Amino acid sequence: MENRVIVGLDIGTTKVCAVIGQKNEYNELMILGVGVAPSYGLRRGVIVNIDSTTDAITHAVEEAELMAGVDVTSMYIGITGNHIKGMNSRGVIAVSSKNREVTDREVERVIEAAQAINLPTDKEIIHVIPWEFIIDEQDGIKDPYGMSGVRLEVDAHIVTGASTAIQNITKSVKRAGFDVQDFVLNSLASAEAVLTDDEKEIGIILLDIGGGTTDAILFVNGSIRYSAVFPVGGKHITKDISIGLKIPDNVAEKIKLENGCSSVELINPDAELEIPSVGGRKPKVVPYVNLCQIIEPRVEEIIDIVYRDMVRKNVLDLAQGGVVITGGTALLNGIEIVAEKVFNLPVRTALPENVSGLKDKISSPVFSTAAGLVLYGLREESVGYHEGQQQKNNIFKRMKNSISEFTKEFFA
Repeated sequence: MENRVIVGLDIGTTKVCAVIGQKNEYNELMILGVGVAPSYGLRRGVIVNIDSTTDAITHAVEEAELMAGVDVTSMYIGITGNHIKGMNSRGVIAVSSKNREVTDREVERVIEAAQAINLPTDKEIIHVIPWEFIIDEQDGIKDPYGMSGVRLEVDAHIVTGASTAIQNITKSVKRAGFDVQDFVLNSLASAEAVLTDDEKEIGIILLDIGGGTTDAILFVNGSIRYSAVFPVGGKHITKDISIGLKIPDNVAEKIKLENGCSSVELINPDAELEIPSVGGRKPKVVPYVNLCQIIEPRVEEIIDIVYRDMVRKNVLDLAQGGVVITGGTALLNGIEIVAEKVFNLPVRTALPENVSGLKDKISSPVFSTAAGLVLYGLREESVGYHEGQQQKNNIFKRMKNSISEFTKEFFA
């Protein structure tokens, strides 16, 4: 198969990132081009201005194209926002094939049964990801193809999103002159870039804390058991700094990026911070701890929102491997300390790993989603999931090629 160029587009609240890559001779991701543009058309991960978003997409992709020396036609698009909902569902069917053998058709039928959920007319399914098949009460089956039985069940994680939000992203991408290859949940994409297979097996929580949203996902035994998106992120920390220090948002953002710390215990109590002049006034000096005392409570609140939701849904005990934090807010010094206090689990911050080429261009948690989208695309296309231009919700086309490859993606 041709070594295709894959493009990932992360349309965020504060920035739009485009990453172009392909597989190298070692079957790893080789980064060919990276483009970044400020984002002004989104609020909390959802498009509120199509023209501004289109401009940002155009600039980010053109920059990546110029660096890579290729022309882009289609791309994998990350999706987030408070409209995204994750839920678990079970499908059950009677095996009706010859000799009661599980075939592709039976797997399609049971997946379809799992999708028989109460879905409002303004929502649509983005992902259906099985984590376990059950044949005649025998559970723990990852690949049921060829097995015999009377009753086939599947436990799956289903991710849904608002149709209008998806349509607005599609419009923005098309207006910029590109096609949507597929939509991918942001946290699922980031997981491709920053989590190890061992972590996914033992049970790991990934927090992708961006500018306007916090995306959470839990992997157990190699597959997804929980996902959620919360409408809080780094911009809320910036706003707190702006109000607390009485400075404009742009100055607050700069101070957060250059001096931000989310744990008071890391601060020298005698340290001072100079606040740049604003509106002709003289610069002022404040205790450094003041900044940290503004940031720490908001970071703790963001992380605690995820913690409480996982407790409420009875999935927290599955996370034996701890917590991984990525996204732009992961750059805050001491964020691991706050997360460890909230979750009482080991925590690490992460950036894209196991990449080559222009690795230095994405060596930051900021690029985890965009790089992960390329990795997701490479994985999908390498197992032959695509039959021409992929359409939304067409999981069955991907499955028909090979159920064993299907299980490789989600259970590896």
